[in-house]
Amino acid sequence: MQDFEKKNATGEKGELFLCATPIGNLEDITYRVLRILNEVDLIAAEDTRNSIKLLNHFEIKTPMTAYHEFNKYDKAKVLVDKMLSGQSIACITDAGTPGISDPGEELCKQARQAGIRVSSVPGPAACITALTMSGQATRRFAFEAFLPADKKERKEVFNELVNETRTMIIYEAPHHLKKTLAELRNALGDNRALTICKELTKKHETSMEFTLETACEYYEVNDPRGEYVLVIAGKSREDIKKEREASWEELTVKEHVDMYIKQGMDKKEAMKAAAKDRGVSKRDIYNELER
Repeated sequence: MQDFEKKNATGEKGELFLCATPIGNLEDITYRVLRILNEVDLIAAEDTRNSIKLLNHFEIKTPMTAYHEFNKYDKAKVLVDKMLSGQSIACITDAGTPGISDPGEELCKQARQAGIRVSSVPGPAACITALTMSGQATRRFAFEAFLPADKKERKEVFNELVNETRTMIIYEAPHHLKKTLAELRNALGDNRALTICKELTKKHETSMEFTLETACEYYEVNDPRGEYVLVIAGKSREDIKKEREASWEELTVKEHVDMYIKQGMDKKEAMKAAAKDRGVSKRDIYNELER
């Protein structure tokens, strides 16, 4: 056992362990998580009623305390004080990795600000599980978690996603799925590819490929059930280039050059930029202006 994982009995600061727990299949818990949950002084759980089932299954007797969205700021201060006094604490979420779309983020922040050592003990995460099985590009991705409920903020997020080139990952509850798919379709278009995953790691795990148009049609006749992860293809750079080129065609060459001059370029630089946009030579731009 590494020294920093031993229970503190020397009067030094305790430590915080962010322990990933199964998102469905209990076999996904790690030996290291089980050991730490047994060794720490206290487990901070998002829902103690849910987590007690996990602890009972693995015969873990460590005391628990509730740490959730509605007490995350004040309770984090209490937990930090305990760690400053020498106790070590494990933070667990209902399912998956603490800090990913849950209040573990705030506890980690306050602990680090207090000079407490924080370790993330890896394991399941629904976003990564869905991404790797989706068939969508995995090299670059943007994790959006649950979209904001506030209308203004939600609209801003959709505006940002329109030209996102990375694969996008969104969590959604069943009673909001139809609305979210309709909004995504309106923002990203009918033909954007996506994979919809649910019941990850469980017996009835599913992942289905759609376009946003066919996904909307499917859930008009099939009621959503379970928690969903949407893995949406990013916009191709080729499409962005074509759209940009099309927008230049709406301007005359003079208007195009003048646009860059108004941005602070001299005429020579503006002609060069306009030529690059239009895929022509600087001489072509010059000749058009002379005409």
